[in-house]
Amino acid sequence: MIGSDSSPRWRRVLIKLSGEAFAGEQGIGLNPDAIDYLAREVIAVHHLGVQTAVVVGGGNIVRGSAIAPTGIEHATADYMGMLATVINALALQAAIERHGVDTRVQSAITMQAVAEPFIRRRAIRHLEKGRVVILAAGTGNPFFTTDTAAALRAVELNADALLKATNVDGVYDRDPRKHADAVKFQTLSFEEALQRQLRVMDLTAFTLCMERTMEVVVFNIWEPGSLRRIALGEPIGTTVRHTEWKEV
Repeated sequence: MIGSDSSPRWRRVLIKLSGEAFAGEQGIGLNPDAIDYLAREVIAVHHLGVQTAVVVGGGNIVRGSAIAPTGIEHATADYMGMLATVINALALQAAIERHGVDTRVQSAITMQAVAEPFIRRRAIRHLEKGRVVILAAGTGNPFFTTDTAAALRAVELNADALLKATNVDGVYDRDPRKHADAVKFQTLSFEEALQRQLRVMDLTAFTLCMERTMEVVVFNIWEPGSLRRIALGEPIGTTVRHTEWKEV
């Protein structure tokens, strides 16, 4: 259901932030200004009364698939990437709490000195109490991307939508950075995205969202206010949804 100017579209959402977003323009490492910007974008959704969970990537520090070819065993490389997501989660937590919003970090890998373990019922309870829940360490298993973690957590937490933040303003029929005539989709069905072989997210994550009819919105996080406007029902980015979905 589309929200009014002051009524959010969804009750609960999960936001997927890539690791690269934490680096800003520098590409690697942690950029305090970028992290504060991400925090304020997340808080804008939270202030609408939307229960907000966030899954973070770790590619600004370590990307398992990138370092595995160097000779590090692939599973070990993926675990290193999971640890990188915890660093980003703690950075985002600190930035959000500087603005006076309560958070909880939950990790799929137990490290009780810095984060709670991921427990589904506890995460839901935090959301119901108005805390932003930041989910780290992916699924806790190697060979799965943080896109898959985002899809899995969105389903587990009964989120109404998965909001996938990127540096492109939606899904195109071809790479808009290489093709000036690339066409952007405002809406897509899961079936059409598969037929056109559009890479909305990795196939495991995409299939899970399709099977669970989880609405997915792909948008440019660097358009200020975009997250809040999406939560209020504005047609920003590209919405991927089941063909049986009907607007009321």
